[in-house]
Amino acid sequence: MDIKEQIKHLSAEYFEEVVRIRRHIHAWPELAFDEYQTAAYIVSKLEEYGIPYTKGIAKTGIVGLIEGNNPSKKIVALRADMDALPMHELSDAPYISQNHGVMHACGHDAHIASLLGTAKILNQLKTSFEGSIKLIFQPSEEKFPGGASVMIKEGVLENPAPVLIIGQHVLPTLETGKIGMKSGKYMASTDEIYITIIGKGGHAATPELNIDPVLIASHIIVALQQIVSRNAVPAIPTVLSFGRVIADGRTNIIPDEVNIEGTFRTFDEEWRTRAHQLITEMTTAIAASMGAKCSIRIDRGYPFLVNDDRLTPAVKKYAGEYLGEQQVVDLEMRMTAEDFAYYSQRIPACFYRVGTKNIKTDEITNLHTNNFDIEENSLETSTGVMAWIALKMLVE
Repeated sequence: MDIKEQIKHLSAEYFEEVVRIRRHIHAWPELAFDEYQTAAYIVSKLEEYGIPYTKGIAKTGIVGLIEGNNPSKKIVALRADMDALPMHELSDAPYISQNHGVMHACGHDAHIASLLGTAKILNQLKTSFEGSIKLIFQPSEEKFPGGASVMIKEGVLENPAPVLIIGQHVLPTLETGKIGMKSGKYMASTDEIYITIIGKGGHAATPELNIDPVLIASHIIVALQQIVSRNAVPAIPTVLSFGRVIADGRTNIIPDEVNIEGTFRTFDEEWRTRAHQLITEMTTAIAASMGAKCSIRIDRGYPFLVNDDRLTPAVKKYAGEYLGEQQVVDLEMRMTAEDFAYYSQRIPACFYRVGTKNIKTDEITNLHTNNFDIEENSLETSTGVMAWIALKMLVE
């Protein structure tokens, strides 16, 4: 049996275990940088598999190392994220979240389970390859500043230093059994915007005595859309959205202040910096022109994610060898963000998507929704294809 067939055999053999792992993690989700139970569970599995590890990186992060023959010849890193979201799960699944108000609504439970399955496969085959596989279990993908940036600062890309890194993420709109990817710029940078408009509150029936921060906030939100429609270069995808507006008055009370929170996303660093300046200038000017004061803070978040132009075609080729070329699809740029981007700014990286859509029912439950779930057969695909790609990268 050649090594590809061995991987397929092992991914099928370990499938039920990987499903159990995923369901356990799904039932006990934890928020960013608080993944202590999750980390302990991952450590228990690595110990069971006989894979050495280092824990406590970026608080809860773990790095495992599978050494093949001639272990220093080439190092390939594989990454999975660990944290869940502050959401209340609505599901009748037997593995529904047991931590009220916390839910794995972005598939990180599947990412962990998949990487553990991949690790078990590669560890069993370690006498069949040269080099080493670095396993990165990373906290806090969902929360700024992102666990990737902290792990990098604490040396995750050193001792030993990987020459490339590969990550995967579930995609509920792609059929189970398929994976998808895109070379070059793939996911947007993301910045958080916090604006406070300070006016003068009072009785809603006497607006002439007030400086209405609600009205001013409304003008600002509408006007800022010009930054995208009138300033952005059409070739650079850009999104400016506001998702939180707090005006804590009443039907007949105008409040003293309004707080606005939003996000800015794009694919160009020069334009990103210029847009921050425009947002600040426009917000300040509108507030001043209407008699109010304002404060504005823009937290510079994750950079845009770049899939290496040499590595990604190779990953696509090897995935096609394992799954069949028709099972590997090209994807478009996404305005969503990922802190895997920090790795992609440092070393050659490829971040691809694993289909989790139910083929029989054609049912889609989207990411970041309170009924999100995956078709678990996708876990056999994700474990096997990542193991195969990792091995091929070691001999490339």
